[in-house]
Amino acid sequence: MRATASKDTETLERLLSTRHSCRGFLREPVADDLIVRILSISQRTPSWCNAQPWQVIITKGAATERFRTALCDYVAKNPPAPDMAFPREYRGAYLERRRACGFRLYEAVGVARGDREAYAKQGFENYKLFGAPHVAIITSDEALGTYGAVDCGAYVNNFLLATQSLGIASIPQAALASHSKFVREHFGLGDDRLVVCGISFGYEDRASRANSFRTNRVSLDEVVTWVEN
Repeated sequence: MRATASKDTETLERLLSTRHSCRGFLREPVADDLIVRILSISQRTPSWCNAQPWQVIITKGAATERFRTALCDYVAKNPPAPDMAFPREYRGAYLERRRACGFRLYEAVGVARGDREAYAKQGFENYKLFGAPHVAIITSDEALGTYGAVDCGAYVNNFLLATQSLGIASIPQAALASHSKFVREHFGLGDDRLVVCGISFGYEDRASRANSFRTNRVSLDEVVTWVEN
C-alpha cells in the first residue's frame, strides 16, 4: 500500500521546519503542567533494547539561577573536560557548515569577522543559558557507552519537538557537557552517569538579534545513496 501524506505528516514537517535553536529567552517560566507534558511526550522515545537510559534533571526558579551563576564562575576558571570526547576535527563539508552557522550568528548579533574576543563573549552566553528560566540536563548510564548516548540523542530530538509543539523555545547545548564534572557535583550525580548535554528552554525573546537567523539543510543528494541492485 502506497503511503499518502496525512495531517500527522504535515504536522511533523511543520515542527521540524519551524523549530530553531533559541539563543535569547524571556525570563517568564514555563508552567509545571507543560513541562510534565514535554517530559511525558519525550518518554515515548524508542531506545536500544528499550533500555531508556536517559535520566533528566529539570531546574526552575532559584535552582536555575544558582546553576547559572555557579556554572559561569566555574567555566571562567576551568578548562573543558567532557565525559565523551568532542569531535576530533571538523573537516570538509562539516567545517563549512559549522562556519556558516557561526558566521550567521555573529552577523545577527553584530560581531565582526575575526573579532575573537567577541566570539568568545558570545560563546560564553551558553553558560548563561541564554537567559532561559529552565534547563534540562540529560545523562546516560556509563556502562551503555555509545548506544546509551545515541538513545539519549533520540530523546533530545523528541524533547525539542515537544517543546516546539507547545509554543516553547529550546536549544540543545553540548557546551554544558563540556564541564561534566561540575554538572555532576552540582546536582549530586554519581560517576556512573555521563553528561550528554543540556537543553535550555523557555519562551523566546523575539526581540533578541540572536534569534533572527536560521540555518539551512543540505539536499538529499548530498546525504543519501540509493542502492537498487
